[in-house]
Amino acid sequence: MLQKIKMLLISLGLVGSLGLVPAVAVHADAKTDACDGIKLVDPTADCDDATTGRSDFQRLIKKIINIFSIVIGTVAVIMIIIGGFRYIISGGDSSATKSAKDTIMYAVIGLVVVLFAQVIVIFVLSNTDTKSPATPTTPPKTAPTTPPKGTP
Repeated sequence: MLQKIKMLLISLGLVGSLGLVPAVAVHADAKTDACDGIKLVDPTADCDDATTGRSDFQRLIKKIINIFSIVIGTVAVIMIIIGGFRYIISGGDSSATKSAKDTIMYAVIGLVVVLFAQVIVIFVLSNTDTKSPATPTTPPKTAPTTPPKGTP
C-alpha cells in the first residue's frame, strides 16, 4: 500500500513538473515578447538590447541556463517532498530515516548549486563586453597662431 502511494506521488510530481516547464520557458523573456509586439506594429522599430550591449549569444545562453535551472530546481523540490514523505513513513527504522535525510540533504545541495550557477552566469554575462571598444575622438590639430608683431 505504501509503495502504491509513493509511486502515485512520484507520478503526479513528475507530470506536474513537466507541465510547468514549457509554460515558464515560453514566457521567460518578457522584454523580447514586448519587442516582438512592437515590431508587428512598426517594423522599423529598434528595441533590441543595443544599450546594454547584450548579444544574441548571451541572451541564448541566459535562456538555456534559466530553463535548465527551472528543471533542476523543480526536480530538487520534488526530491525534498519525496524525502519528507520517506522520513515520515520510516516508522523509526534507522536506515530508512538516514536514507530520507540524505535525500533531503542532497536535494538542498542541488538547489544551492543551481543558485550559485545562476549567480556565476549573471556575473559572467554582465562582465563580458560584446561591443567594440569606442575609438577616442580627438579634435583636429591646428597650427598655433602667433600674435602679429607690434601688438602687446
